[in-house]
Amino acid sequence: MNRISRSAAIAAVFPPIWITLLTMKRLLILAALFASLALAAEDWGPAGFLVGQWTGEGSGQPGQGSGDFSFTPDLQGTVLIRKSFAEYPPANGKPGFRHDDLMVVYREETSKQLRAIYFDNEGHVIQYAVQPADGGVVFVTDGPRSGARYRLIYTAVEPGRLKLKFEIAPPGKDFSTYIEASARRAR
Repeated sequence: MNRISRSAAIAAVFPPIWITLLTMKRLLILAALFASLALAAEDWGPAGFLVGQWTGEGSGQPGQGSGDFSFTPDLQGTVLIRKSFAEYPPANGKPGFRHDDLMVVYREETSKQLRAIYFDNEGHVIQYAVQPADGGVVFVTDGPRSGARYRLIYTAVEPGRLKLKFEIAPPGKDFSTYIEASARRAR
């Protein structure tokens, strides 16, 4: 009886090794599952290098301008939000103006392909497919050639620096550059 009491007391304080190992195994499986979900939620593929704050300047049809943009994960890493503004000073008799836009990058529910939707202060709404490109990423509309099409290209030129190009293709025509800019990582 003394032996059983002592064994029961030891078992109560120190559970058998198999229970400890089973508990540890379950905890490791749960930790791996949560880690893989977090990585999947924030895997922005070819757009991953864009995450952060950027400042830049460029030129094009609107004129010479400068501004900032950011790509920030949001909604627990399920979307990537781009907020952007560009300021264009008065030039050639035209008044200065500011352009603001917002873009949400997300994974399409069934295909898991990256997509984006863009809104700006001029009332434009553009839906993009997001594709890898040589050294960067391309946001391109997938509409028919009979409608206006848009293409936004980001290319990494060195760590912390990139070039961007926004192109427009009028209905039935090829893409032509509307804006070209360069940016550096601010943070």
